[in-house]
Amino acid sequence: MGDSYARDATMSAFEAKRRAAGELEGQVMNVLWSAGRPMTPAEVQAQLNPVPAYNTVQTILIRLIDKQLVRRDRVGKAHAYEPVRSEADAAAAQLRATLDSVGDRELTLQRFAESLDAGEALTLSGLLSVLRRAKS
Repeated sequence: MGDSYARDATMSAFEAKRRAAGELEGQVMNVLWSAGRPMTPAEVQAQLNPVPAYNTVQTILIRLIDKQLVRRDRVGKAHAYEPVRSEADAAAAQLRATLDSVGDRELTLQRFAESLDAGEALTLSGLLSVLRRAKS
């Protein structure tokens, strides 16, 4: 009974490979952002569904360190991990990188603006007005 429970609770290597590229990294980052405090790999693992193997979580956290998205500090015999920047700052950097990688920036910005709902468009317009005044 114990072995089958462990197999049910932990993803196999085959199941882990079926995840979309970067999906688990995104889930781990979301867990860390939601926690608002440093977390051990075991704490991160417990928040993921389906539950990946502990070693998989450790590998993802190390990759996130390599990408300079998280930092770790020793806590007793373990390490605790936390995001280097807020979710909003990370999303803004990702949007900036996307904009920098496209050929037609104006068209890309236009399509983005068209995708906003009325409230988002109003918020963006207000933010741009504040920035315009601050820069003049």
